[in-house]
Amino acid sequence: MTHSDLVEIGYKWILKKCSFAFKEMKCLNNEIPDVIGFRSNVSFLIEAKTSKSDFLIDKKKPFRIKPELGVGDFRFFITPVGLISIEELPDNWGLIEVNQKGKVENEYNPFGKGNIYSVWIKNKKNKEAEFNILYSALRRQK
Repeated sequence: MTHSDLVEIGYKWILKKCSFAFKEMKCLNNEIPDVIGFRSNVSFLIEAKTSKSDFLIDKKKPFRIKPELGVGDFRFFITPVGLISIEELPDNWGLIEVNQKGKVENEYNPFGKGNIYSVWIKNKKNKEAEFNILYSALRRQK
């Protein structure tokens, strides 16, 4: 399973929850979300990890050390099954596990039940960085 494979699977997953999504767009804070999606007044972030070392390196990024600097009301890692455990997740992160056939096998969601996203527990986030992503996307619509 490649990083690109996980990004594509995450993109399809997020579009089931969001009106629109973007892949690998750089933010104002130098964060490059693998996938970010927007729906009404909420945002979903997905970070794809294919190795344990990549997951551990991710923890050292400035917007992981200070989560309020990052984007995404609801943040998820997408990984091959068994790469990381729920206990290893940072606070307020979910996990999407993909099997060898490229299908989502397990989802861990610490934010809430159902699809009423307005009542889920949101992460503190950098709204300016999210606006930057949206402006960048709009500029490309010429």
